[in-house]
Amino acid sequence: MSYYLDFREYLSRLEKAGKLVRVRREINKDTELMPLVRLQFRGLPEEDRRAFLFERVADGHGRRYSMPVVIGALAASREIYALGMGCHPEEVMERWTEALRHPIPPRLVSRGPVQEVIIEGDALERDGLGLIPIPISTPGYDNAPYTTATHWVTKDPETGVRNMGNYRSQIKGARTAGVFVYPTQHIGVHWEKCRKLGVPLQGALVIGGPPSVAYTAVSKIPYGVDELAVAGGIAGEPLELVKCHTLDLEVPAHAEIVIEGEIATDFLEPEAPFGEYCGYMGDRVMNPVVRVTAITHRKDAHYVGILSQMPPSESSKIRQIAYEGQIFKFLKYDCNLPTVTAVALHESSGSWGYVVIQMRRTNVSDPWRALMAASAFDATVGKILITVDEDIDPWDPDSVNWALSFRMMPHRDLRVIRGKGSMLDHSASPPGIIGHLPFPDLEGTSAVLMDATRKWAYPPVSLPKQPFMERALEIWKEEKLPALRLKRPWYGYELGYWPDEFEEEAQLALKGEHYRTSEKLATRRVYGVTLSGTPEERR
Repeated sequence: MSYYLDFREYLSRLEKAGKLVRVRREINKDTELMPLVRLQFRGLPEEDRRAFLFERVADGHGRRYSMPVVIGALAASREIYALGMGCHPEEVMERWTEALRHPIPPRLVSRGPVQEVIIEGDALERDGLGLIPIPISTPGYDNAPYTTATHWVTKDPETGVRNMGNYRSQIKGARTAGVFVYPTQHIGVHWEKCRKLGVPLQGALVIGGPPSVAYTAVSKIPYGVDELAVAGGIAGEPLELVKCHTLDLEVPAHAEIVIEGEIATDFLEPEAPFGEYCGYMGDRVMNPVVRVTAITHRKDAHYVGILSQMPPSESSKIRQIAYEGQIFKFLKYDCNLPTVTAVALHESSGSWGYVVIQMRRTNVSDPWRALMAASAFDATVGKILITVDEDIDPWDPDSVNWALSFRMMPHRDLRVIRGKGSMLDHSASPPGIIGHLPFPDLEGTSAVLMDATRKWAYPPVSLPKQPFMERALEIWKEEKLPALRLKRPWYGYELGYWPDEFEEEAQLALKGEHYRTSEKLATRRVYGVTLSGTPEERR
C-alpha cells in the first residue's frame, strides 16, 4: 500500500487493525485522560496495548473541547510503530536504514489542510492555546499541561538549514509557552546563534502530521540533515509542505495543528517540574519562552500526544525503535562494522542508557570497536553498553543477563570510560544542581562497556536438542495447553566444544543403551586420587 497522506488515514488503519480504543464518555483531560492510558503500560503485555481516541474531552472547570485527543497512536507497541512505518515489525530497522541512507526532500505546495482554520488577532489574544485540549501528563505532580508529541521546526539563521525536533512545551498563557531546550540539541544551536545575532528564533510547533514526521522528530538525525527529508524516505515519497502563515518556515501541509511563534533569546524563564522519561520528575529549569503569532489547524482537528514519564511508555518505545535503527546504521555502515547484526535499547532505561549490540564476532577487536563507536554516537545515549553473540536475544533481559553471567569476565571484559554527558540522570548529581547535570566535572559522566561475547568454543547449551523440543511443542498444542511465548534459547545447540565421544554417548542414552557408556567409563578408573586432585588427575 502507499504511505499515509495524513494522520487521519493512519488512524483509520489502526482501527481496522483492532489497535484503536474509542472512548465516548466524557473524560477530564487534567485528571483522568493520561491515567487511563497509563494503566495499559503497567498492566498489559506490549502486544495488547492500543491507541486511545477520546471523543468528548473536558477540563477541571467543566469546559468542553471540540477537538478529540489521541494518545498511544504512534508507539504504544512495536506493532503499532510498525503500522506507522507502513511495514511489518521485523522490517522496521531496514526501513529506518533505507530512509537514513536515501532521504527524499520534501515538496512545497501552495496550500494545505493544516491552514483551513487560522487563529490570529483578537481570537488568539483571547483564547489562543486554550482552544487546544492539552492534557496534564502527570496529574498531581506536573505544574501545567505540556505538549508532548510536538515537533518544533526551526532554521539555522546562518545557513538556512531546517531542523525538526521533539521538545516539550509548558502552556503558560493564551499566547505563551515554554520550550525545553537542551544546549546540544539542534534547536539549542539555532537558539544560541540567534541570541548572538540579537534576534528571536522563529519556531513552528507541528502536531499530528503523518506518523513518519513524529518518528524522525524524536530521533537523532545528524545536524544539517533535514528530518522532513528522512520522513520522506520512510514514506517513499516527498512530504508536502506549506509556508507558515506568519513565519518564514515550512511545515507539513497535512498536519492537524501548527502553532507559530517567536522564541525569545534575550531572557530565560523557569519551566517545569514535569514527569520525565527516566521515571522521575524533571526538576525546574530555566528555558526560553515562545510568543505565539498564529495557530492554524484543520477543520475538526485532532490533538495528538505521546505518553511519556515512567518506562515503559509511548516515548520509550518511539525512542527505542528510532535509536536502534540509527545506531545500527551508524555501526554497520558508517563505522564499517559488518559483523553487527542488531542493536537493542532497553525501555527500562528510558531507551537511553542501556544498549545491547548483537554481533557475529570474528576477531578480538570486533566487540571493542562496536562498543567504542556506539558510546561516541551521542554524548548522552549509552551509559551501559554490552556486546553479545548472535544466539543471544538482545531485547530479552534474561538472555543478556545469561551472557553477562557466563561469557564476560569483569577484570578482562569490562571498561569504564569518561567524557559522556548526562540528561535527566539523577545519579549524575543531586536535584537542584542543574548546571552540573551535563558534566559534573571536567571529565564528564561515565559509561561502562562490557564484552559479553564468547572468547573461545563453549559446550552446547543445556536444553534438549531442537527435534525433541519441536515434538514437545506439537504435544503441547495437541493437549490444548496455554499459548506459549517462547524465549530464546528454547532448544539446545552446539557452540564449538562437543567431542565426538560425548555425542556418541548421548545417542546411546537415547536408545536406552547407557549401560554401555557406564561399562566404558569403568575401564578408566583411577585409584588413589582425592577430589582435590588436579583436573587432569580427575579426568
